[in-house]
Amino acid sequence: MATIKAVRGTRDLLPPDTTLWNHVESIARSVFARYGFGEIRTPVFEATELFARGVGEETDIVSKEMYTWEDRGRAESDNGQSLTLRPENTAGVVRAYIEHHLDEGGLLQKLFYIGPQFRRERPQRGRYRQFWQIGAEVLGPPFSGSDSALRDAEVLEMLATLLNELKIKGWRLALNSVGSAEDRKRYSVALREALVPVKHLMGEDNQRRAETNPLRVLDSKDPNDQEIINNLPKIADFLEEDSRAHFEQVKAALDACGVPYDLDPRLVRGLDYYTRTTFEFTVPDGSGLGTQNALLGGGRYDGLSEMLGGPKAPGIGFAIGEDRLILTLQAQAEAQEPAKLDAFIAPMGPAQNPGALKLAQELRREGLTVEVGDGAFRLKKSFEAADKLARRMVIFGEDEATSDILTVKDFSAGEQTKVPRAELAAALKVQPSD
Repeated sequence: MATIKAVRGTRDLLPPDTTLWNHVESIARSVFARYGFGEIRTPVFEATELFARGVGEETDIVSKEMYTWEDRGRAESDNGQSLTLRPENTAGVVRAYIEHHLDEGGLLQKLFYIGPQFRRERPQRGRYRQFWQIGAEVLGPPFSGSDSALRDAEVLEMLATLLNELKIKGWRLALNSVGSAEDRKRYSVALREALVPVKHLMGEDNQRRAETNPLRVLDSKDPNDQEIINNLPKIADFLEEDSRAHFEQVKAALDACGVPYDLDPRLVRGLDYYTRTTFEFTVPDGSGLGTQNALLGGGRYDGLSEMLGGPKAPGIGFAIGEDRLILTLQAQAEAQEPAKLDAFIAPMGPAQNPGALKLAQELRREGLTVEVGDGAFRLKKSFEAADKLARRMVIFGEDEATSDILTVKDFSAGEQTKVPRAELAAALKVQPSD
């Protein structure tokens, strides 16, 4: 019988790798809390219409990459519904904002999420069909300050803080403005016109984008098309005064906080809901991501709530590809051994198993990390297991159970000592010498 394996484009996350994932998520939660963000958890599938309206029917995500199915009614009288595994989470967060009337309090909503997204794209290094994102959204009624340039700068400063606390080396912030919805429309018209005489010289994907969503041409990494793309109109030339002033305020706030950035006139982000500030954080070559070194991206989406039938709610958000973030940390970090447990308790004989488990319970309640062997193990096997898993081994035999004096083996020091049971937790908390 053939072995059943994980579906192509998915994978299992196992220890010790999950230790790093938990570390990243713990730091993210800590940083978000300092900036006043609360966690939101939305369903992993939504009505297909949400993404068609919010992300855009002509985007690659909606047109080619979504996992969509018809959910038939449970009874003949029930209507079916087209459902989709979420390919991104901003639309779902804004849907929840509208559905739960989060605008009624009049306050700015700061929401973060950590969870899986799904896209049917070609699997490659750091890109999976089920992938994880860490993201956040800031939105609310205009009078809450949600349309302020200060919000954009605060989100970007928070991301710089997060990457620094994760010890990501050499990150670069690329920054641009795609202007208001009206600015973007004028630019799209100009871009489409500029592509007419040259699109036949471009690759197949860019020829299609030139017709359906010309802004996506600017995202292209096709090396053969770069010269053409670099000569296309720049969106900065199509911004009205309000959009220019907003962008200048964003840059001034970043300068005040000492957050470095590079202006990138080609950074437009192809999703339909983006307006004004757009951004992307990248890492240097050699950071484990191959030729595509983007770590996270985001931008402002002042009209998305209205596109989904909700009230006016300007907002800005981002999503970090957690799979890619982990690859970067692994590539940039010096080789490290997984952290070992504080102690391995080795019961000497099956009769000592209950007492060994009781001892482990006491130590764990003191905050120590402990593994318990089995009295059926030979002493040699217990030593081998303890040496792999823990910094010290506690031998628990009949004498130790009777006297409450435990034998402790320190592997790094090569020493074996006797420790009273009442002092054992304190002794195990002392870091062993290297």
